[in-house]
Amino acid sequence: MALANVVVPRRIFLHCAILLLVIFIPSLSVLAQNVCEIGNKALNPAPPLGITPAEIIRQFSAKESAFKAARDRYAYTVEINVQTLTVSGRIDGQYRQVSEIMPGRDGTLQEKVTFAPQSTLRRIGLTQDDLDDIRFRLPVAITSDVVPFYSIEYVGQQHVDQLETYVFSVAPKDAKHEKKLFAGRIWVDAQDLMIVKTCGKPHPDGVPKKKGPAYRTPMFVTYREQVDGKLWFATYAKADEFAPFPLGDVHIREVIRYSDYKSLTSK
Repeated sequence: MALANVVVPRRIFLHCAILLLVIFIPSLSVLAQNVCEIGNKALNPAPPLGITPAEIIRQFSAKESAFKAARDRYAYTVEINVQTLTVSGRIDGQYRQVSEIMPGRDGTLQEKVTFAPQSTLRRIGLTQDDLDDIRFRLPVAITSDVVPFYSIEYVGQQHVDQLETYVFSVAPKDAKHEKKLFAGRIWVDAQDLMIVKTCGKPHPDGVPKKKGPAYRTPMFVTYREQVDGKLWFATYAKADEFAPFPLGDVHIREVIRYSDYKSLTSK
């Protein structure tokens, strides 16, 4: 994101439908913390019982790879809502878009925009990287093929809404060369050993070229829900923070919804 030149089922997160009602305190660190911690109970640093952290990582990364491959065979809808807000909380700019995503015959994703009113964003601009974050990076965190590029540390157990989870801290081993890797925390369901929540940056902030615009990557919390009884796909992502830019902080709020997943695989 660049500065402009000027009875609930066991595995459905309770707060996904009410996140927009939460009042956030206007501070970068507090906002980011609130986005990550909503629904979380106290973190228990105790090690897992009956399984090692390494085995948990092996299992969730394998499932993440399977989910990514399966998701590439699904059509779905993406709804994007990006807002900038004043110090008093008034919306002073907004970008909205609704798209239908469908795999093409060649395997590439095809996008059909169905709703796109004129953007009123003035203080920031969306880049192709921002849109790639939304379409590709937020829905999938850590697959087996990228595990060797990560430092993954077990930090404890945590009750999140209806779920008991294992929590891991994740960061690229070489941030300078692995510029498009997620950094943050992941929550792994303790029963099925699959990622159900992530919170962090889909990639690091960009370093602006001389006299070029600054680039800031928001911290997103992303939630998964079960699709077709077995697959866990992202359904909701949110960022809400004051992003630091050279000309001053900008309060940015982003809400992304992924819905209407439909398998295109012949039965």
